[in-house]
Amino acid sequence: MSKTINNFNIKEERNLSMLMDFYELTMSNGYFVNGFSDTIVYFDMFYRKNPDEAGFSIVAGLEQLVNFVKNLKFTEDDIDFLRSKGILSEKFLQYLRAFKFTGDIYAVPEGTVVFPNEALVTIKAKVIEAQLIETMLLLTINHQSLIATKANRIVRASQGRPVIELGARRTHGADAAIMGARASYIGGVSGTATTIAQPMFGIPVIGTMAHSWIQFFGDEYKAFETYAKTYSDSCTLLVDTYNVLKSGIPNAIKASKNVLEPLGKRLKGIRLDSGDLAYLSKKVRTMLDTAGLTDCKIIASNSLDEFIITELLNQDAKIDIFGVGERLVTAKSEPVFGGVYKLVAVEEEGEIVPRIKLSENEEKIINPGYKMVWRLYDKNTHKAIADVITLADEIINETVPYTIFDPVLIWKKKKITNFYTKKLQVPVFLKGECVYELPNIDEIKTYCKNQVDSIWDEVKRFSNPHKYYVDLSQELWFIKKELIQRHRNSEEKND
Repeated sequence: MSKTINNFNIKEERNLSMLMDFYELTMSNGYFVNGFSDTIVYFDMFYRKNPDEAGFSIVAGLEQLVNFVKNLKFTEDDIDFLRSKGILSEKFLQYLRAFKFTGDIYAVPEGTVVFPNEALVTIKAKVIEAQLIETMLLLTINHQSLIATKANRIVRASQGRPVIELGARRTHGADAAIMGARASYIGGVSGTATTIAQPMFGIPVIGTMAHSWIQFFGDEYKAFETYAKTYSDSCTLLVDTYNVLKSGIPNAIKASKNVLEPLGKRLKGIRLDSGDLAYLSKKVRTMLDTAGLTDCKIIASNSLDEFIITELLNQDAKIDIFGVGERLVTAKSEPVFGGVYKLVAVEEEGEIVPRIKLSENEEKIINPGYKMVWRLYDKNTHKAIADVITLADEIINETVPYTIFDPVLIWKKKKITNFYTKKLQVPVFLKGECVYELPNIDEIKTYCKNQVDSIWDEVKRFSNPHKYYVDLSQELWFIKKELIQRHRNSEEKND
């Protein structure tokens, strides 16, 4: 099977329906043989902590989840393999043969600014259907949200200078490279070196040369001259193979004067990939300007991240474009997003009954019930004030003050006035049918930028960011308190 994207034919040879933890199948078989296969349940996918101690994250990966759910099916080879395990009932295997997702999925659109403990995805479905999508839901949202968040930090550190993603060769496999490029673009990078990302997603692909090009010729000027003749309209030269200031820049200027300028062309850029980038960029800028190449861009790479970029700019580095690789696309500083998938309610005789998971760590106690996440905005500044988690059927009256309650420190509450609201989640699947029109990658990127602009600068700090409110409605707060107390009373009776 294949499909065409942007006139590019992409072979789809993998069926990822079996990409799941085996416990999803053992539990599903257990639900089936014990007569629970039609029971409706509610699951939330959320995370507990922003990577890098950040003030917020960027959600991504929804498009891949949608495509997975649309195509979720079990082949005869899948059924034969599962039968060979010897622990799943034959009737359950026949159920899998005709499997189709028939539930509801609500999700926060890609590119949205999000915060810990609010549901990024909510599933309302028959228990087996909800269980079998767990792994793929988590891996696609976790991975792309992690990379989009890191990319956005790096882009903000660059203070308006373009950032190019260069990390495919250091990722954890082909899928990580491709989806990492996608998530990076959502987070704000200008382009990628990963070629397949353009035909697949429409992300601009950028690339020039490696050190091996210069080494191949054995003579730096000959390498530059040949490249300039071949790519006279877009010539960017890598100048640190031997010595940046003594040979690289002089040879780049010579190639510009001897090859490009006689053709009416300009040297587009030079790239620094080693050494003291702040010092070298300032020296290089002076040399280029003296040679009349004031429009030649200086591109810097070499294990950059948001902290190094910030320091370079604080030192007045003359860098126009940043190329960022491994520390972006592997999120090296904190390579796990930490999203979890928790049961929050079960339907019993037509009633939605909340479920709760307790923990010795109060911050790990989940918010129970079928819920909705709202964002409250200041009417004057249009900046986000707080997020509030409510029960799904609650309505927030924008015409009167609204009180929100801290989910952990139960004595803390805050009254919000002069605000308007927006629901964060949108319906994606209803009764098994996709009702969400997937936006294109540029629409998601623009939306992401607007989302970040709606957050106060204090929340965007890299160090010690202001903690954004993610609180509970009074009704949800009471339900959570009651469930905690009920379980603690039960424990005391058992002691």
